[in-house]
Amino acid sequence: MKFAICNETFQDRSMEEGFALAAECGYTGIEIAPFTVSNYVTDIAPDQRAAVRRHADAAGLEVIGIHWLLAKTEGFYLTSPDAEVRKRTGDYFAELARFCADIGGKFMVLGSPQQRNLLPDVSLAQATDYAAEVIGQFAPVLEETGVTLALEPLGPSEGDFLVTAAEAVHLAEMVGSPKVRLHLDVKAMSSESTPIPEIIRRNAPMLAHFHANDPNLQGPGFGEIDFVPIFEALGQIDYQGWVSVEVFDYSPGVECLARQSIMYMQECLAELAG
Repeated sequence: MKFAICNETFQDRSMEEGFALAAECGYTGIEIAPFTVSNYVTDIAPDQRAAVRRHADAAGLEVIGIHWLLAKTEGFYLTSPDAEVRKRTGDYFAELARFCADIGGKFMVLGSPQQRNLLPDVSLAQATDYAAEVIGQFAPVLEETGVTLALEPLGPSEGDFLVTAAEAVHLAEMVGSPKVRLHLDVKAMSSESTPIPEIIRRNAPMLAHFHANDPNLQGPGFGEIDFVPIFEALGQIDYQGWVSVEVFDYSPGVECLARQSIMYMQECLAELAG
């Protein structure tokens, strides 16, 4: 199993320092939040993109993709009833795909609940149609760049659009591109009535990427979620992708979160290996 970590975890450390710590802890991949480079991906110059790859290479890390796609931006909305906003959003996602490819990434994780939640007088069915239109607009760029858009369900505490894996799969099927698939996140799956291992097994054909965390917003092993059955399910479906640590509560300390998260996951794998 391949372990990565999201780069915003390292907060105010330089990119070189953060990448070096990730590698020291044992991670082999790094996932980039574009806002850690610039609020708007369109402002990230070619030399800055090259620097991300250079620093990752120097640390012995693979840039696996990007997430927090619309964080710290304005004017974009996935489910807007305004055709101009949808067009502008699709164009921006196309630029995100190009950025992802430029830095060596293969995945874009589409969470961004604040830019996709249902707006007044917009039904779930309408919002789904709008989202499919936006994604369909830039799907050719995904296929051109080789980047996969991984739709991330988020629990009802974070939003009201794409709150289950089934809803994300439905949207992906509406778009109909092989480059639009499913992302699963442990924190988000914990809000579903279906057990997490069953969600994984049920959605195996569509699963493209995976985030490891806990409902307490910290890393794997920092809360009550047992990752042994989760990793067992990933093994049963022969998941070959990345398991990327994403946390939101940094109170244990950055280094503690980074080190203990991967140590716990390795212990889970060792237990399964018997």
